[in-house]
Amino acid sequence: MALQWLILTYVVAAEASIALLLTIPFPKLVKSRIVALISLILQPAISIVPFAVFQIMDIYWKNEHRLMCTSEICTAAERDRYEKTIFKAQRNVILCAAACLLYWCVHRVCRYYKEIHDLEEVEKRYKNL
Repeated sequence: MALQWLILTYVVAAEASIALLLTIPFPKLVKSRIVALISLILQPAISIVPFAVFQIMDIYWKNEHRLMCTSEICTAAERDRYEKTIFKAQRNVILCAAACLLYWCVHRVCRYYKEIHDLEEVEKRYKNL
């Protein structure tokens, strides 16, 4: 179970670094090469979105079927364990949401850059006429 969260953590870290790399101002040639490389990576990386959604559904199912430990019968250790699982579930939901949100941000930034590049090409053609 911990391996999937470790993988998701690394993916979120990679997406965050890619988003940071895309927003740093570079010369036009370097920026276009970076965007082209990241655009090639984006298509196979879409698999992270269904993976994150599946993980969120798994967390929801486990939350609905979790034994509650709120009565006086529970010991302090059982209550601590219950609260720890709740905090882990909340952290993992935030991780899944961050993976989807960062993927969408990187995708949109690449798409905006391509649209700007296409509009610049059209402007050059009109200037040459």
